[in-house]
Amino acid sequence: MPATQAAEPQGGPRVGVEIRVEGLTKSFGSQTIWRDVSLTLPASEISVMLGPSGTGKSVFLKTLVGLLRPDRGSIWIEGRDVTRLRERELYEVRKLFGVLFQDGALFGSMNLYDNIAFPLREHTKRHEGEIRRVVMEKMEMVGLVGAEDKLPGQISGGMRKRAGLARALVLDPQIILFDEPDSGLDPVRVAYLNQLIVDLNSQIDATFLIVTHDIASARVVPDNIGLLFRRELVMFGPRERLLTSDEPVVRQFLNGRMQGPIGMAEEKDAALVEQELAELGDGANGHRGGNGGEYASAAAISTRLLPGPGVPLSARWQAIAQRAMSEYADPHNEDTDPPRPGHGSAAQPAAFESTAFESTAFESTASESTASESTASESTASESTVSESAAPDSRESDR
Repeated sequence: MPATQAAEPQGGPRVGVEIRVEGLTKSFGSQTIWRDVSLTLPASEISVMLGPSGTGKSVFLKTLVGLLRPDRGSIWIEGRDVTRLRERELYEVRKLFGVLFQDGALFGSMNLYDNIAFPLREHTKRHEGEIRRVVMEKMEMVGLVGAEDKLPGQISGGMRKRAGLARALVLDPQIILFDEPDSGLDPVRVAYLNQLIVDLNSQIDATFLIVTHDIASARVVPDNIGLLFRRELVMFGPRERLLTSDEPVVRQFLNGRMQGPIGMAEEKDAALVEQELAELGDGANGHRGGNGGEYASAAAISTRLLPGPGVPLSARWQAIAQRAMSEYADPHNEDTDPPRPGHGSAAQPAAFESTAFESTAFESTASESTASESTASESTASESTVSESAAPDSRESDR
């Protein structure tokens, strides 16, 4: 799929790149993580990878960026097979990537400004005036203006994630990987984060891949959805295809029910799965869970989340918005309004009005307890972790 150019994005025109994965297999010793995974992440689109815990979703991200070598298979990015590149060549490919880790991976001894400026100072020769312009631009994009002097231990988890995202953006990556960005956040902050991800995609037109367990996010944010299970890629394609799938494991995962192929720790016995599905009836009009409650049919497709008001729309997002409006412009349905930018969600400025409150509340709590000592200890550990990942041969957190 050809890349599209964003409409007047901040920092100049940028486009995402396609990632083509062919027959990828990875194992650790005798344990196969996944085998023969093949998919294409379309340029500039948002893709989500779902799957039960322990199915190798984070391993997949690390393999894409070249931190782990697969047993076999290919990863093609801009005509180069990442799996066959030497370290120096791999280092250049990694410049295409930005990565948001689960915990933000910030240096605990640096304030937010210096954390976000770190990749620019480490990997470019820009003067401080230019660095400041870029850092403030990215902080504005994620709603952190005014928090430049805060330390990671003085802010909430949601703010740390946004700071980590700003740092991932400073080198203008064409591919951004999100490793469970919603982990540890309350449902309201997850909704704001989803809106931020959509807004950013429209502004910078980069290729996004998100690993998540949050089904609500997977229903409204991505263009494409994939599901890893039993060491294989069960499905990957447009979200409508997966959300309407009759595949038992897909329905079980999307509906969050116990009945189906996914067990608590290991795969279920095939006979037990058949029995459970038979008891469910697995009809097309909905499913009944073990608690007697009705589960929504997998065929129910939520309205796509669109960029908020005032966010510049790329050519791709303009087409998505127009298509969404035409689909919902039904004169016989008076209860359904055509979607519009920000419909069903807060506009971008409103999404971050809580920044000052989050910071103040967190600082107040920390000052009344000994949590600051624990936070400092955790921050030191975080700094040590990121220092290792910032080595010249594995700088994925800032690419």
